[in-house]
Amino acid sequence: MRVATWNVNSIRARVDRVVDWLVREEVDVLAMQEIKCREDQFPLLAFTEAGYDVEIHGANQWNGVAFASRLPMDDVTRGFETMPGFGKPDAAGSLPLEARAMAVTVDGVRLWSLYVPNGRELGDPHYEYKLDWLNKLAVQTTEWLAAHPGVPLALMGDWNIAPLDSDVWDIRVFDGSTHVSEPERAAFAGFEALGLRDVVRERIPVGFTYWDYKQLRFPRNEGMRIDFIMGSEAFAELVTDASIHRNERKGTAPSDHVPVLVDLDIPIPDDDDRPMIF
Repeated sequence: MRVATWNVNSIRARVDRVVDWLVREEVDVLAMQEIKCREDQFPLLAFTEAGYDVEIHGANQWNGVAFASRLPMDDVTRGFETMPGFGKPDAAGSLPLEARAMAVTVDGVRLWSLYVPNGRELGDPHYEYKLDWLNKLAVQTTEWLAAHPGVPLALMGDWNIAPLDSDVWDIRVFDGSTHVSEPERAAFAGFEALGLRDVVRERIPVGFTYWDYKQLRFPRNEGMRIDFIMGSEAFAELVTDASIHRNERKGTAPSDHVPVLVDLDIPIPDDDDRPMIF
């Protein structure tokens, strides 16, 4: 099974590129971030004509996550329990929940599409929201892993964190910035401490996944590695190959991120039983 993640930076603006890549690379399941549209605005037809079903979690012109799959998707979950909100409180004092997380199960593999909050600037309320969001996700992940240790699990998407100095083109440029701060990196390392593995870095130690549109960042290869597939041990054991598709940053109207892909060796079950999911 071929599984990928891609921050598409507006699916309506890039639907042709995304579908063309899906078909060309024979991708089975794609987790998308920053779709930037509601469900009724999503360009479904292009996907269905290419043989893909789509599950969507979008609210407006910001954020939004989705899955496209040519295999059956089960147990669709939008958001996660205790996920914090951000923005203006409603009449009851509750903060609005953003469309940043959703999960599906495909052939017994539990997949999450995550768009971690950006954080904006150190000291900004959005930075504190980012750290809280990651903390709550880690708590939920701990519970999921404990309840279903044998289920292959992957947290995929745009993490908006560069865990290593080598994950940015020049760490000196990022002094005092988000994405490389110690609390953010500690939050990312916390998922590794839970037993999740960066299954792509194990095979591709060096390489960026994001280049800003400004200041000729891509031609100069001034990029960042902030898109990851973090897999449980059960998931990591299935991975046979990985790739970062840098060429998708080229050409007309690209996203500022590129796809990250893994191949899984899914054994054929002897019967119709499937692992329990969460």
